[in-house]
Amino acid sequence: MAELPEPDLLRDPESYARLLRHVREAVLSGATAPRSPRSVVSASWERSLAARVDPDAGEAPLICEADELTELRAEHPLAPVLPLLREMLVSIADDAEHMMIVTDANGLILWREGATGVLLRADRVALTEGTRWSEEAIGTNAMGTTLATGQPVQIYSAEHLVRRYHTWTCAAAPVRDPDTGALLGSIDVSGPLRTVHPAMLSLVTATAQLAEGRLRAQLAVRDEKVRRANMPHLASLRGRPGALLSAGGRVLAAESCTLPSTVEVRKGGGTVTLPDGRIATVDPLDEGYLLRIATSGSATRRRLSLEYLTDGPGSTTVDGRDIPFTLRHAELLTLLALQPRGLSAEKLALQLYGEAGNPVTVRAEIHRLRTQLGTGVLQTRPYRLAATVDADFLRTKAALRAGDAAAAVRSFHGPLLEESESPAILEERESISAQVRQLALNSGDADTLWAFWETSCGADDLAIVDALCAVLSPSDPRLAAVRTHRARLG
Repeated sequence: MAELPEPDLLRDPESYARLLRHVREAVLSGATAPRSPRSVVSASWERSLAARVDPDAGEAPLICEADELTELRAEHPLAPVLPLLREMLVSIADDAEHMMIVTDANGLILWREGATGVLLRADRVALTEGTRWSEEAIGTNAMGTTLATGQPVQIYSAEHLVRRYHTWTCAAAPVRDPDTGALLGSIDVSGPLRTVHPAMLSLVTATAQLAEGRLRAQLAVRDEKVRRANMPHLASLRGRPGALLSAGGRVLAAESCTLPSTVEVRKGGGTVTLPDGRIATVDPLDEGYLLRIATSGSATRRRLSLEYLTDGPGSTTVDGRDIPFTLRHAELLTLLALQPRGLSAEKLALQLYGEAGNPVTVRAEIHRLRTQLGTGVLQTRPYRLAATVDADFLRTKAALRAGDAAAAVRSFHGPLLEESESPAILEERESISAQVRQLALNSGDADTLWAFWETSCGADDLAIVDALCAVLSPSDPRLAAVRTHRARLG
């Protein structure tokens, strides 16, 4: 079933509104609809109904009175750009018999301006300051849906879930904080359906972008003031690595170091681990923070130990502390240890699951694994190990490259993650086992062959057993055990 085409609205708004009502009634009753609602509308209806919004009797709730609203307006981050919004939207809204609305991130209407006739009409349906227009409160509407999706949206007539708003059309766009990226609120233009204009959504979207640009410019001015005021603190480091941070953790100036654009800091400062494993101290200033990086970076890196070449469950430790782990976590750590430059979620999914791998599943597992390991061990973008890694399979591979049979067998106590069915792990397991076996055979050394024979890979290997029988001296008590085992093998 095809979605409703928006051009029908522009050709004949009244007929399109009637069609929308038929579609809504059919969908809500479970009957066959004449057309499918737009996907953005259908998804919004589902969220609204899940929140138990009444499609036939819902009304936007009044959240705060006038005196409380005055205080909220004064403190809201969009207050400084209100003159810009008025300049861009109010006069156009007046001409089109619409009104401009500005909400906070929760859908609370903070400001509403427009022609008197439209405002009076809005009063009758609780489209007023102090009411909340989130989807959870009043169902599908441009303000609530743009806040739910983070995308500009236009809602026509019966696309509103609640019946009493079917004579309205509205277009809204989100506004984000240029410092943190968080939603600050929405900008909306609402009015009668008959006055709908094809450019209204584009106008609202452009205005939101201009508002974000103005906020970004104001942020740059504040940043420069903070930077100038705090440069003496950075200079006090006397060339040692450090940086000035904004209150949100953005790097404003750096000395003798390379940093990401933003550092995650706790209120009040303290010790933080940087993405590359370096440890830093964050000291609060009057505005922002001073970050000081420990100069002995290698000594402060976390230590990750992986012992996975074993017939048993193996072990994972961080700084000497045992970490409970699942097979999937061990697989992830193994693959990342083998690729120190890191892997994307897509490549990890391919190596873990093959062509059927899902990056979403990998991201969820990585999130749980990072929680288990603690800070400074596993970083993102790409996924990589930031700790100093000591892994038995890495030691074994290094010994194989050097042709050192004794060292290779010394680290090899069994197949790599024997229960893993990951394609990449399976390939690595077979490769390491085969190379260690061949190096042991080539060595002709009794101790090396014996050590490999004691693993599950070598116990029933006829070639290994025969090699041991050949190199062990008659006086070696181990020879009797090997010959007895050889007899059992036949």
